[in-house]
Amino acid sequence: MVDELFNQVAVHPQLMIVVPALMVLGLAMKSTPFIDSWMIGWFIIFAGVLASVFTIGFSINGIANGIIAGGAAITSHQMIKQTVFGRKKDDCE
Repeated sequence: MVDELFNQVAVHPQLMIVVPALMVLGLAMKSTPFIDSWMIGWFIIFAGVLASVFTIGFSINGIANGIIAGGAAITSHQMIKQTVFGRKKDDCE
């Protein structure tokens, strides 16, 4: 049963547009004072699912592509941030 659901999921090329848009949305939310930082990831995932369902359609594939796009946007932002600005050193070191 689970295999049938995963076989329905195919990464859509539309994600090439959605991921940068979600990154810009996240940067805009980061500068908004009334949105806590921990909430931004949830907003990005939700917005990714909405965008994907709007473009692909309401299906397992659409929802999964939205989650993939949101995860890709969050991961890409963290990779850029940690590469450019570096990690804060842990207190243990």
